[in-house]
Amino acid sequence: MTLSERQRDLCTTSVWDFSDLRALYVNCTLKPSPSVSNTQGLMDLSIAIMEANNVAVDQFRAVDHAIAPGVYADMREHGAATDAWPELYERVRAADILVIGSPIWLGEKSSVCTRVIERLYGNSSQLNEHGQYAYYGKVGGCLITGNEDGVKHCAMNILYSLQHLGYVIPPQADAGWIGEAGPGPSYLDEGSGGPQNDFTNRNTTFMTWNLLHVARLLKDAGGMPAHGNQRALWEAGCRFDFANPEYR
Repeated sequence: MTLSERQRDLCTTSVWDFSDLRALYVNCTLKPSPSVSNTQGLMDLSIAIMEANNVAVDQFRAVDHAIAPGVYADMREHGAATDAWPELYERVRAADILVIGSPIWLGEKSSVCTRVIERLYGNSSQLNEHGQYAYYGKVGGCLITGNEDGVKHCAMNILYSLQHLGYVIPPQADAGWIGEAGPGPSYLDEGSGGPQNDFTNRNTTFMTWNLLHVARLLKDAGGMPAHGNQRALWEAGCRFDFANPEYR
């Protein structure tokens, strides 16, 4: 993806060092590789900004992997014949920034996206090195494409889910593109106007930089402060601002 002159200028004039950050992009298209994915086309713009700032970028199409349905960390322990998620989760765990991309189908995020979020949920109760839930100290965003209304609806659902699991959501952490309602051209189709759309390009650029800035703040702070949010201490009887319960 080629950045515009304005986007390149933002990267070259940046005074921040993001080279120790890792970002993971999960494309929840329904199309297996190597089929053209319009969602990937929009994600590539954000990825290009990340890479121009020396961020280590990892990515995968979820549909290319045998991710079992379920809400446990490893569904092979719950009857699934195979499950690629435990290995994919190691890539999630290594990333400071998670961006989920999804097409719109029937006004909703894709079924693949729902499955990814369910599997993220399955790991969310694990603890990080500070005794907090697994995704504390990480930031999340999303990118949406489609030919029908639903960008904000899908983003609302994805971003709510990510923050509920522990991700920090920066300001304006979503962007998207939709063509004319109905069976019109998709983002990457010739003449769609998608890659040239100033509104989408602006929002994707803002989203990417906001993810970078918040990830930088969290990294420099050593993550989210570990006070009042540690499960083990709560279960041990520490009730922080509440009186400890009486045990009989």
